[in-house]
Amino acid sequence: MSLKLKQILLGATAAALLAGQAFAEKIIIGHFGNPTPMQLLSTSTELADATGWEIEWRKFDSGTDVIAAMASGDVVLSELGSSPVAIGASSGLEIELIAYSDVIGKAESLIARADSGIATVADLKGKTVGVPIGSTAHYSLMGALQHEGLTEADVNIVGMKPDDIAAAWGQGSIDAAWIWQPVQSEILKTGTLIVGADQTAEWGFPTYDGWVVDKAFAAANPDKIVAFLKAVDKVNGMYLADPAAWNADSAEVKALAAATGADPAQVPDILSGFTFLPMAEQTGDAWLAGAAPKIKTTADFLVTAGRIDAALDDYTAFVNPTYAAAAAAQ
Repeated sequence: MSLKLKQILLGATAAALLAGQAFAEKIIIGHFGNPTPMQLLSTSTELADATGWEIEWRKFDSGTDVIAAMASGDVVLSELGSSPVAIGASSGLEIELIAYSDVIGKAESLIARADSGIATVADLKGKTVGVPIGSTAHYSLMGALQHEGLTEADVNIVGMKPDDIAAAWGQGSIDAAWIWQPVQSEILKTGTLIVGADQTAEWGFPTYDGWVVDKAFAAANPDKIVAFLKAVDKVNGMYLADPAAWNADSAEVKALAAATGADPAQVPDILSGFTFLPMAEQTGDAWLAGAAPKIKTTADFLVTAGRIDAALDDYTAFVNPTYAAAAAAQ
């Protein structure tokens, strides 16, 4: 082969590589900023290499913000809480629940000011409670009130973003808040944990953060969706293999703290407030295979609580376990 031909071929190869980089598909992946194992994916190029995506990780304050972003087409893949999943599906948003990011326990809890006189959920009557409206925390709060025989009219519920809750707490303008990390740890310095989402789950109001995707986008990119879930499963598996090793001095926890702004000393306790499910476990009847009826139950509750106008008869079309099954099989 002549030198000139080699130069032409090398030039063509370089041009093709540059073109591939230039035309890499850019997508926004939504998340809630919790220092969970999946955040490790934002600290390396592993996911971009596996999918060919140019990725922007975008933090959202609540599920209602995610729904708006997905409805506009700005975001095609995101974390979304169980209550907002039901809200989005009921409104006709073309999404599919494809996996669980985490099952929520004490990671979302009711915290009361030490001087508020609140020792139980029943003590919320007549008190002011901050919560992000339409979130899983809001759903847990409503479930807890129902369990105690209270209505929303018995409590002054104020819709607030997490940062606003922290500010209102500092000003003494709210008596309690149902909120997640890192605000939870901040207000616990002068507050008391009354009840967590693990308890409200036992009362019949379970919550989770799921991975949802735009249906058309997933149908056009099945291999990439599977690659994404495989990457999520890998980092969750790293944690599940030895949770105790993820201490404040570990490289993993330091990376999560750097990615989310969390205090490394608080991350291990934050992690313990969630349950992370292996992808192989997620496809069973207890989870994805049985998800549609649970979304229906959540939606029906939201109707009775006046949060949505009507629930659908069936939510099967909004759950697709095939991507998780494929990721678990690889």
